[in-house]
Amino acid sequence: MNKSKLLLIGLSVVAFACTDLEVEELDSVVIDSPSGEFIGVDAEGNLSDSYNNIANLGGQDNTYALMEVSSDELLVPTRGTDWGDNGIWRTLHQHTWDATHQHVLTAWNDRNAAVFTLNQIIAPETEKTDQQLAEAKFLRALNVFIIMDLWGQLPFREPNDGVEVNPTVLTREEAVALIEEDLSDETIANLPSGESSSKASKAAAHFLRAKFYLNKHILLGADPGSDPADADMDKVIAAVDAVTNEGFALEDDYFQIFDPAPDSESIFTLNRDAGSRIWNGLHYNMPYEGNDGGGWNGFTTTAEFYSLFEGDDNSNAPGSNQEIRRGYVPTDGYGYGFLVGQQYGYDGEALKTRSGAPLIFTEELPALTGNGEATGIRILKYHPENGGSFPSSQILFRYADAVLMKAEAHLRKGDGTIALTIVNDLRAIRGASALASLDLNEMLDERGREMYTEFWRRQDQIRFGTFTEQWPYKENTEEFRVLFPIPSLAISTNPNLEQNDGY
Repeated sequence: MNKSKLLLIGLSVVAFACTDLEVEELDSVVIDSPSGEFIGVDAEGNLSDSYNNIANLGGQDNTYALMEVSSDELLVPTRGTDWGDNGIWRTLHQHTWDATHQHVLTAWNDRNAAVFTLNQIIAPETEKTDQQLAEAKFLRALNVFIIMDLWGQLPFREPNDGVEVNPTVLTREEAVALIEEDLSDETIANLPSGESSSKASKAAAHFLRAKFYLNKHILLGADPGSDPADADMDKVIAAVDAVTNEGFALEDDYFQIFDPAPDSESIFTLNRDAGSRIWNGLHYNMPYEGNDGGGWNGFTTTAEFYSLFEGDDNSNAPGSNQEIRRGYVPTDGYGYGFLVGQQYGYDGEALKTRSGAPLIFTEELPALTGNGEATGIRILKYHPENGGSFPSSQILFRYADAVLMKAEAHLRKGDGTIALTIVNDLRAIRGASALASLDLNEMLDERGREMYTEFWRRQDQIRFGTFTEQWPYKENTEEFRVLFPIPSLAISTNPNLEQNDGY
């Protein structure tokens, strides 16, 4: 990894190395009182802080790394000494992390600090408008949802607790009830309608409702791959219909969706540039205006994941009978989607590695270590041609995800014909042939084809029961890995926390 990336990671470690949640109060704008008791916070200022915090999901590390690099669709192979980083990336893909893993620690601190800040806004002592309260509840529901998904337990500090009070730990049932309360009809009624935004909206809250009810049984501790309740699937369908009624629809141009310009699919976006989504996989010799230094040559996918897409396995050149979502590699610039084979510059020149060999991205890697500069298929969904070298936002909630959640809910209820119609309508827009039938395995594959690298793959694999299976460059299948460990530093500072099984 280049020096600038190491510096950024080092700053992140310094900034979030603390695990006592009372220390994180420094992130909040607290209103002082003469007697020192809690009398509320500046709602507007703390909401701004909370939106900035959730934008951290757009980084390549921490929470995003836990959600994606631990899945079957992303890995970060070591190339010489580049991306070695003491094994921090390899252990995520291999499922050999422990309670000292830095991304686990920083993600834990980020999400829990956010919940405390939002508790302060929601507290009765804070003066706020109905909309500010609704926004805070939406953001708290999102953060609690992620915490429960990753760790299965939630430390909870009341706004007026002193620093000597250890946060209590909510049970799974209590945390789930908190999410449901925060996403109530009253909350949603006080949120604005409108187009894509990096702020809470009715559509974003309905989308989060759908995501929550689709995974509710897992959050409550059900076995991965087990069947959810039909009543919860009905709530998924209703929530997606509510998103549709807010005016969202599928776009015809798949890769244009990831242009910062308005579109009909982006429901909730992160106010953070998408530079890491571009440069963490592109080669050092692939610059673009505004980034003359080229890519960071790290993140890749596997030949097996690439093979999920329709098209010629041996070529991703334009016209290889591939579906739109797989993308293409032209001879006059950087490709879209999955970059495999010879890569070309914008002048039509065949690019080379730093040693002068042809820059041919290969499907196979020798292992997670010992890689050359060109091993591994790269993914370019956000593209420098769509928004520049560092486009201004990233999508967290997308309408196509909602459509697939609705199809999955119908499928899990036994309404396979309805589910197949929904999926085939989407596939037709994406230039893929219709499926003859649809089962849960195909449903997971379809989610992978549509939503790759968009944050949700680990969660999907757990829900479908495949997260502990073997896949390329990962053999560990320990069942307890569906949850991450509570960071050791957090355990040492809060005796109410109990380490998750297996760690």
